[in-house]
Amino acid sequence: MLRSTTQSLPECGDVPRHIAVIMDGNGRWATKRFLPRTAGHVRGVQAVRRAVEACGKRGVEYLTLFAFSSENWRRPQEEVTLLMRLFIQTLEKEVRKLSDQGVRLRVVGDLSPFEPKLQELIHLAEQRTAHNTALNLTIAANYGGRWDILQAMQRLLLARPDLANTPQAIDESLLSQYLSMAYAPEPDLFIRTGGEQRISNFLIWQLAYTELYFTDGFWPDFGATELDAAFDWYRSRERRFGRTSAQLAQQI
Repeated sequence: MLRSTTQSLPECGDVPRHIAVIMDGNGRWATKRFLPRTAGHVRGVQAVRRAVEACGKRGVEYLTLFAFSSENWRRPQEEVTLLMRLFIQTLEKEVRKLSDQGVRLRVVGDLSPFEPKLQELIHLAEQRTAHNTALNLTIAANYGGRWDILQAMQRLLLARPDLANTPQAIDESLLSQYLSMAYAPEPDLFIRTGGEQRISNFLIWQLAYTELYFTDGFWPDFGATELDAAFDWYRSRERRFGRTSAQLAQQI
């Protein structure tokens, strides 16, 4: 069972085992080039391909991408419609390539508001890639960190109604089993492109001890070079998990 970093110490290497990314700046990338915002989202899909390939070559085991937040429904309807259409097109075109590369695809979030065709494509993509082990790719769609914790608690109480009378029996280990990404270790490295420095309701529970890397570059320009820069920064970090620097030095 995967344990929380507040309960146990994870193994740390030069290459992060799990990377979580907020792919920010697609619209601004397009606006700077006097293009419609939708053009930035199309170019952002190309950056996803590069990121998946680069992570696979560098030995990353889990890559989680924040594609559409529960708050993104507030965007202009035209842009939301384009994003949904782009999601469908990407699934139709990319799943075979992902499967050939040994990538396992999962989509987490509240998928109920999506149109039936999109939900079916997601189901088929997850089913087709379920046997793959080279890289675990998770797309967070209509996802929010607060939603994740809330739905985990709801699912837990549905499965264990007796706990309503003994709430003290609920601990981190038990609740974490019902989070949408219970299958994955907590991220080692969080990357946000686009210059903003916040986590925007993304993986609130899981990012408790993650190293947070922010870059001004826009997501459509992200590739292997930018990933390596994030890795270089990550290697400079001292991951103490509550310990002192002196304790870490004794382990060397």
